[in-house]
Amino acid sequence: MEIQDTYKTIAHPSEEMLFKEKNSKFFGYAFPIASEEELKPIIDDLKKQHPNAGHFCYAYQIGAEKITYRANDDGEPSNSAGMPIYGQLQSFGVTNTLIVVVRVFGGVKLGVGGLISAYKTTAQLTLETCTIIEKTIDVQYQILFEYKNMNKVMRIIKEKNLEIESQKMELSCEIIIKTRKKNAEKIFDIFDSLFEIEIKIIE
Repeated sequence: MEIQDTYKTIAHPSEEMLFKEKNSKFFGYAFPIASEEELKPIIDDLKKQHPNAGHFCYAYQIGAEKITYRANDDGEPSNSAGMPIYGQLQSFGVTNTLIVVVRVFGGVKLGVGGLISAYKTTAQLTLETCTIIEKTIDVQYQILFEYKNMNKVMRIIKEKNLEIESQKMELSCEIIIKTRKKNAEKIFDIFDSLFEIEIKIIE
């Protein structure tokens, strides 16, 4: 079975996208994020940009294998905003992405159906402006060895084209390498079979 070790995400934050429906304005924004901690500063920043807005609805998905997601209606009727936004993340197949739709009420009620459609459309138009890129799911290993075995280790790193994340070179050395998930087991076995060299996965 082929190991799935890539995921799609957006390359950088989107431009502001404006969608209007019956005088209400919906401003859409997409952001690449890696953790939930990034959410609050983004929302706070948007609140400063839109002091007259009543709703800051959003959805995000984080993770490639273990997925975390959240959809927030921010005071709109239940499931009329967050879920339609989240649905667009799913239909574009992106993760590590946050979409916020800011609504400025225009005096005409849209009803639940109208809201669902407006939030969905804004999220879709916002994602359409984004550059979607593919990234690999990587595994990190710590390799421990004595300085005299340096050449052996370095030769494999070079041959297998491995990425070095960090290295400490003293009498006892430590190198942290990164490899695509689908090559990980093979790389582990190569180092593991070497005499006087220890390899550990970094969770």
